[in-house]
Amino acid sequence: MLSDHAPATGDAAIDLAAVQKLRSARERITGQLSRLIVGQQQVIEELLISLFSRGHCLLEGVPGLAKTLIVSTLARSLNLSFSRIQFTPDLMPADITGTEIIEENRSTGLRERRFLEGPVFSNVILADEINRTPPKTQSALLEAMQERQVTVGRVRHRLADPFFVLATQNPIEQEGTYPLPEAQQDRFMFKVFVHYPTFEEEFEVARRTTALQEDRIDPVLDAAEILELQKVVREVPVSDHVIRYTLSLVRQTRVGHAGSPDFVEEMLAWGAGPRAVQHLILGAKARALLHGRTHVSTEDIQALAKPVLRHRLVVNFAAESEGVTQDDIVERLLAITPSKEDELTSDARFQKIFAS
Repeated sequence: MLSDHAPATGDAAIDLAAVQKLRSARERITGQLSRLIVGQQQVIEELLISLFSRGHCLLEGVPGLAKTLIVSTLARSLNLSFSRIQFTPDLMPADITGTEIIEENRSTGLRERRFLEGPVFSNVILADEINRTPPKTQSALLEAMQERQVTVGRVRHRLADPFFVLATQNPIEQEGTYPLPEAQQDRFMFKVFVHYPTFEEEFEVARRTTALQEDRIDPVLDAAEILELQKVVREVPVSDHVIRYTLSLVRQTRVGHAGSPDFVEEMLAWGAGPRAVQHLILGAKARALLHGRTHVSTEDIQALAKPVLRHRLVVNFAAESEGVTQDDIVERLLAITPSKEDELTSDARFQKIFAS
């Protein structure tokens, strides 16, 4: 069995050249983004992890924090097609997926049906303020995210590959919005918080954006290279210990299950499902490669626990009344979950978790 910190060997070993290429790509992409984006390094890293894991991201932050600029600049640095969809209450599913039209064939004089592709037929999709459109339109985008296809009439149309959706939400204004249900949020790999910049970062933003600024971004990777690197991420081996650690972390969030701590029973109405385990492990693989490692450690799982779990945990009224957030609960779970294999397997509470 591979140890938590041991490199892969034998048949499980992955191409070191591919690892170096992914790490180099991360540095070059970050360098390109820094031409237009100040700070937000954590946000950029989580977006890259999601991209190379074939996941989608839900970004939440107040207006003016460059969410749209980050996404569009990322698409340019990856030499991918980009579409921005501004979600509004009157937006219909056909407005994003496309529609069939009837047109006359000039050579035959016959009328024929032709499908006009919508903005979802791009590599990178920015779904701006996704909570401002009705559930019918949200569902059309969510089908595209999950199935990587759209259905118009009885015909299915495959989407471009790679396909990466970044949806934004404004946490301030809730009037006239249609919040995504928890089951739909579960389809997003990460929920990323975009925070206010520091004083020094905002000083640099003010200095740059009020003067002449170069808007040139050099492509770093193309679609074929991204697909190749996504495959490399899947090939990264994970030790049984890391999988057990991930399972114990997620399974403790399930209310009413054996081994769940008291504060989870008191503060949560609903916990995370199996998709959280899958996304934690996949994200940890991508994070390890981006940091130049060919093995996954529990530190990778811990680093991604909040963006993976925060939108999959539903706090109850008791937690809301005390100001307890999903991130607070994740922090407490990380603090009580042992990261060493002997501690994890010897604790009777975790034996109950695995047995239940």
